[in-house]
Amino acid sequence: MMNRINMIVLAVLWCTTPWATPLYAGDSARVGVMDQQLVFERSKAGKAALEDMAGYAQTRQKIITSDEQELKELQQSLEDPNTKLTDAVRQEKEEQLRGKVEAYQHRVQDFNREVQQKRGEMVAEYSRKIAAAAQAVAQKEGYAAILDKGTDSMLRIVLYHQATLDVTELIIKEFDRQNP
Repeated sequence: MMNRINMIVLAVLWCTTPWATPLYAGDSARVGVMDQQLVFERSKAGKAALEDMAGYAQTRQKIITSDEQELKELQQSLEDPNTKLTDAVRQEKEEQLRGKVEAYQHRVQDFNREVQQKRGEMVAEYSRKIAAAAQAVAQKEGYAAILDKGTDSMLRIVLYHQATLDVTELIIKEFDRQNP
């Protein structure tokens, strides 16, 4: 029985050896690291996209601020002790206020959803573009892999690396070349 197990183990080792050999051949593989967020923030196209996104969000915020002001004015008109309102008019204004508050809340939710969706689409698009730039740098410079360092606020993939392994600047240049 033991002899049979030894034969099976040897057969498995013998069969897998051709695939394992390159892993232990002593060839060194070049690995680089990059900061994807930095590529996005420092590249020309990334900066433009961030500015567009900020403008989009700012436009939405102006509408929300205007709605807030309108709600405050309506609330103040109801609470003003100098304003003499009949019960029917007061009730009508209170209903109007409730309707506007409800509409305001829906608008805020819709705008937040729109901004998050647009931001997600932008991140996905630029992640693909950054990956293409990283691949081009890896092929030109002979890197077997380029890993994203990540950040403290996001998933940190690389816990430590030597500064000489950082190819972020090369990727920014390649990204700008690919995305004028």
